[in-house]
This record gives sequence, structure tokens and C-alpha cells, in this order.
Amino acid sequence: MKKIIFTDKAPAPIGPYNQAVLAGNTLYTSGQIALDPSTMELVLDTIEIETSQVMNNMKAVLEAADMDFSNVVKSTIFIADMNDFSKINTVYASYFDEKTAPARETVQVAKLPRNVNIEISMIAIK
Repeated sequence: MKKIIFTDKAPAPIGPYNQAVLAGNTLYTSGQIALDPSTMELVLDTIEIETSQVMNNMKAVLEAADMDFSNVVKSTIFIADMNDFSKINTVYASYFDEKTAPARETVQVAKLPRNVNIEISMIAIK
């Protein structure tokens, strides 16, 4: 059985999808970009600030499913420019305990929604 996860503390979906779906004990999140949920405006000042906004949005989605970053088992990071990798990685790492961090891949893509620089999705387990 699946349960749709929604919180107003993360950006509302901008298409035909949900913020996350809980199937049994597994949470599948949609990709988050740096939209401020209170204004639905993009936060693109620097790649570090953009990444922080993405991670804070993801935190809100996880919390709506009664989880946190310790529940995450897999992350996928899509970035527009691999030259930003180290800056993104520094911000991303601040949200996890390195000893129990999830599996992850990071890929550079040609273009992301709304021309953002980063999008992150996750899978978490209770």
C-alpha cells in the first residue's frame, strides 16, 4: 500500500507528481530544487545557498514522513556543473553522519528544471 506524503514546509509540486510516496517502510522522494516553500521563488544566490535550500526542503519532506537524514539509504544528486561538486559536497555532508551516510551518485546533466544548478532525490527506510 502506498501513502502520499505532503508538507507545506517544502515546495508544492509543480507538475503531476507528489513530494514523496511511502510504500511500506520505504520512502521515495521526488527531486527537490531550491524553491523557497513560502514564496515558491528560487534561491540561487550561490551554489552553497542553493544546496542548503534543497537539503532543507528534503528535510521537511523526510520529517513529514516521520523520518530524518539518518533514515536515508540512497541519494541521487543531479548538477549542472561538475565544477561545483566540492562546494555541493561540503554542504551535503553537513546533513549526514559520515559513518552512516547513504549510498549516492552525483551526475552532471545538460539541464535541470527552471535552470537550477542542483536537484536531489532520496530513498529512505524506517
